[in-house]
Amino acid sequence: MAILVTRPAPDNAATARALEARGLAVVLAPMLRFEPVAFPDDTDAVYAAVVVTSANALRAVDGHPMLERLAALPLFAVGEHTAEAARAAGFSDVVVPEAPGAEALPDLVAARLAPAKGRKRARKSAEQRPQILYLAGADVTRDLAPAFEAHGFDLVTCVTYRMAPLASLPPAARQAFAAGDIAAVLHYSRRSARAFIAAARGDGVEISALALPQCCLSDAVAEVMREAGAARVVVARAPDEAAMMDAVTRAVPVDTARRRALRDAG
Repeated sequence: MAILVTRPAPDNAATARALEARGLAVVLAPMLRFEPVAFPDDTDAVYAAVVVTSANALRAVDGHPMLERLAALPLFAVGEHTAEAARAAGFSDVVVPEAPGAEALPDLVAARLAPAKGRKRARKSAEQRPQILYLAGADVTRDLAPAFEAHGFDLVTCVTYRMAPLASLPPAARQAFAAGDIAAVLHYSRRSARAFIAAARGDGVEISALALPQCCLSDAVAEVMREAGAARVVVARAPDEAAMMDAVTRAVPVDTARRRALRDAG
């Protein structure tokens, strides 16, 4: 029995290693494909900081002429995984909220760059407000601009990548479903969850797929799976990899999975 990981590459490799370290077999079925998006380098723009909510945004600017200039600025990352990608890209001043999540970033930026001045600056014209550069994907799930404006900042969104949904499951995943070898499915975003449902439907395995435990990174991701008719949904207690591993253990106890693996091997 194996765990099906729908997370896109290259992050799915780290998830696979974490599962294998717990004695679980893994089938990789990335449902979104990373595609960098070309964007102009506005050399005249002056930014006070950079905000990033996905490590993919940093992968997309790797080698871009603007990166060296941006790396001198403070970068505010949604979580430690994204922060690691920022440090690898050359940023030295990387700030992460205590509780991971994009909603914490406006307050964090205000506390770091403009303590007790945000409200006053918010009343000034847009030309007078400091600009924060948001390196983002093409499909932004939440509008952060109003919260930054409330603190006196202009949020400038620069789309650096998109995640294209795949229409079908990989052959290894289809074979595993046909053999009844999948114990649970992991979902890391609403978009990849929707892509998984559509692909499973197109491949004719939707009923068997939704009957399995679905381990979801957040309540928002879980909502997609419940609306699709998933019989059992387990939500991570925090939006990070450690919590997802705990969700897998709750959905499919490791001892049970190992016994099944040994039985199948015998």
